[in-house]
Amino acid sequence: MKAEVLTVGTELLLGQILDTNSLFLSKKLAEIGIDLYFKTSVGDNVERVQQALSTACLRADVVIITGGLGPTVDDVTRESVAKFAGSTLVTDEKSLRGIEEYFAKRSLRMPENNRKQAKFPDGAIVMENPNGSAPGFILEHGQNILIAMPGVPSEMYPMMEKQVMPYLVRKMGKVPMTIRSRSLRVMGMGESLVDEAIQDLFKNSTNPTIGVYAHDADIEIRLTAKAPDAAKAADMIEKLREKIAERLGANVIGEDDDTIEDAAGRELKRLGFTLSTAESCTAGLVAHTITAVAGSSEYYIGGINSYANRIKNSMLFVPEELLEKYGAVSEECAAAMAAGCNRAFKTDAAISVTGIAGPGGGSAEKPVGLVYIGVDIRGKNGVFKRNFGGSRKAIRNRAAQTALFLLYQQLKDIVK
Repeated sequence: MKAEVLTVGTELLLGQILDTNSLFLSKKLAEIGIDLYFKTSVGDNVERVQQALSTACLRADVVIITGGLGPTVDDVTRESVAKFAGSTLVTDEKSLRGIEEYFAKRSLRMPENNRKQAKFPDGAIVMENPNGSAPGFILEHGQNILIAMPGVPSEMYPMMEKQVMPYLVRKMGKVPMTIRSRSLRVMGMGESLVDEAIQDLFKNSTNPTIGVYAHDADIEIRLTAKAPDAAKAADMIEKLREKIAERLGANVIGEDDDTIEDAAGRELKRLGFTLSTAESCTAGLVAHTITAVAGSSEYYIGGINSYANRIKNSMLFVPEELLEKYGAVSEECAAAMAAGCNRAFKTDAAISVTGIAGPGGGSAEKPVGLVYIGVDIRGKNGVFKRNFGGSRKAIRNRAAQTALFLLYQQLKDIVK
């Protein structure tokens, strides 16, 4: 069975709201083995919705529509579906009573236009909506199934899970297959290098399939398997995951929704180490990222934002002569900042960041985007030079993420 998702609403096309419904529906359809090949968004226009339905029905068995079931003039889904199917709209008395009760329970007067929410194409299966005033409906039209649900996520999600999914499973007779995914998170390698490292696996694996996606901070390798049940899919994915993880080694920082701050935090807890930070061009962004993780107070002690050289000198013990000779943006300064941070906070590990985030302040010798990152772990000090591109915000974000990745790599090599 193949499906297409059709989201209705001019606000979607104008970028006024984010379409999270399609993401949710994709996952739920995969759980019951229904392939989703297309997603379409269309504005609040009866003719264009009918055109979208016509196209969708040519390439999918099931068309799931969200939005356009409200009481206002621009809510046109029910009218569009009825016209497309050559049907008429009829009032469902049970739904009308439910809508009236919805308002009565809230001591509100029901506007007359809410009555249209109780109208459905003749022959449709009506789906109750205990979370709102807009019932959904299912219309079997020739070889196609048209399913309309409200666009409000808090109303659509439970309707999908409790009513639509059981209906689709009954239509199929059983769940023939399930589609499951698992991701590996990779840092320290670009998308092309990742592709090069696993190219043969990519080409030779059709189930599970492999997808490589570049994000701002990391690379995601998504493994997707289709199998008779979730356990079999998980087993198929695990065998391929092991091969990929072996090839990429320490560049793999975690799985699924893992972040580098999660990974670094796990290593700090594993070793029982404490951490402090000394930041110049990132001005607290590294500390902010670390403490976004619940429980980070177990290992993160504190940090110093040392934009001015006098703060580097007085609080991080960076010698004045070092600053005069090499400058604040230098390998020597980054090393001294990290060592001084460990000394100031009496921590096991410290990260330092100093650089030029721009847009001004660069030179031929030290261009915008030049960043030095220091990692000091119990006196073992390493400094890493990076040149980041992009806006000031992008440079700062990449510097913070890279600093945590470098910390993670150093910690991972330590055997407790």
